[in-house]
Amino acid sequence: MDTLSYKTISANKETAQKEWVVVDATDQVLGRLCTKVAKLLRGKYKPNFTPNVDCGDNVIIINADKIQLTGKKWTDRIYLTYTGYPGGQREHTPASIMAKPNGADKLFRRVVKGMLPKNKLGAKLLTNLYVYEGAEHKHEAQNPKAIDINLLK
Repeated sequence: MDTLSYKTISANKETAQKEWVVVDATDQVLGRLCTKVAKLLRGKYKPNFTPNVDCGDNVIIINADKIQLTGKKWTDRIYLTYTGYPGGQREHTPASIMAKPNGADKLFRRVVKGMLPKNKLGAKLLTNLYVYEGAEHKHEAQNPKAIDINLLK
């Protein structure tokens, strides 16, 4: 008699079913969008989610330059970096990050990185994120499906 009729099935790199999804960031709030993107990257919406495996989707964010921040966060929020030298602590605001070339990409990566695991898996998951400031992206060959991020919890 088989006493274990239900076996726990864990995903691994070969059995993970990764998809390509497109998310439109037009008029979305940055933090609320990035929490859902981090869940998509991690694969937490999938029934075969395994915490130690990259089983999430590849996420393409378009119109990243049309993102919104509530309140006065464009100028009052401060991100700190450190150069490694004495007195090398630098302050950046979201407005100053967006003013630089590829600013939307840098801002999204910074926000999403804080919502992923702080280990090698988190660094690997961040490579599955693609951010574009316009409506065009170069991943048509992967046949990504457009999803409405507002329908996810």
